[in-house]
Amino acid sequence: GAVDGNDFSFPEIEENQAASMCYTSGTTGKPRGVVYSHRAIAVHTLGAALTCGFEIWESDCILPVVPMFHVNCWGLPYIAAMMGSKMVFPGPFLDAESLLEAFEQERVTFSAGIPTVWLALLEKLDENPDAYDLSALRKLIVGGAAISQSTFQAFQERHNLNLVAAWGMTETTPMGTISYLRHGQDSAPRDQQYAIRSRQGTPVPFVEIRARGADGLVEWDGRAMGELEVRGPWIASSYYSRPETADRFTDDGWFRTGDIVSIDQSGSMKIEDRAKDLIKSGGEWISSVDLENTLMGHPAVAEAAVVAMADEKWGERPLAAVVVRTDKSVGADELREFLGPHVAKWWIPDAFEFVAEIPKTAAGKFDKVALRKQFPDRCL
Repeated sequence: GAVDGNDFSFPEIEENQAASMCYTSGTTGKPRGVVYSHRAIAVHTLGAALTCGFEIWESDCILPVVPMFHVNCWGLPYIAAMMGSKMVFPGPFLDAESLLEAFEQERVTFSAGIPTVWLALLEKLDENPDAYDLSALRKLIVGGAAISQSTFQAFQERHNLNLVAAWGMTETTPMGTISYLRHGQDSAPRDQQYAIRSRQGTPVPFVEIRARGADGLVEWDGRAMGELEVRGPWIASSYYSRPETADRFTDDGWFRTGDIVSIDQSGSMKIEDRAKDLIKSGGEWISSVDLENTLMGHPAVAEAAVVAMADEKWGERPLAAVVVRTDKSVGADELREFLGPHVAKWWIPDAFEFVAEIPKTAAGKFDKVALRKQFPDRCL
């Protein structure tokens, strides 16, 4: 029946009341609950909608390839409501073909998703570049995990699609940083531009970042690595009913993310790895993320995940699990040769395992806990 708007009155809500709750994806342990206040969501919506954030307009048509339980759908439903943008939900149809059909049919201008979504889409577009009219699509946000420079280049140069890297967590509501070319960088050589764009970028307004190494805060020189700490009005200050996790939050109000990063002089951050996924070989760190992204730059590789395996001499060495594209073939020796010019010689994995698929969490990220269990005789 008809609804009478006069019968409805908005409830009086204190801004610090709980509004919603999401859980971390638990890639390195038991998922933890994060409760969001009305204030945190409202301020996050303002910050994330800015031109230096997601840059959302009333005229946009947003299709999030992110479930509601994955950090409030990255805040996009709130942003769409505030800006008055059209929103399209894909429902359960998250395969590349269904998404491309929806992008074309609904004239989608903005989408957001994790790397596995965009890698599948790229494969489909490469098979048939002219099958879909994606001329309305101005921005694809990629977050949840790092993605290779070659992927940004492939989207831009082969399909004229603008892939934009961003970083956030369940604990950051989720917007933390985003990677745009800054003043003067658009005249840099093309390779340099893609290198900048594949970083996780600079903090959006109200968010602060710093990185802490063994000897205190690290320099912003693009080389020194440390654990990322963040602070801001929409950053969590505790986990729900988990008092034993208090050490993740510093006395001066910063959240210890567990991400190992470097930060360059312009304040742009690059995720080197999760602290628990770094491979410590002979006392030196190997970034599983860099190895994965380099391997996924090989034309025959659909997906690659790298984990540590036990080694008597070095403590840990890398093991690479690789999914080969259906129409291609590749062997371990060829992949070792391919890695040669891109990474230090001692980074090259000691073992390659060719698998049908890499296990994933509910949020679609590589589940390295499950992956290690597939090789119990070798993995730590």
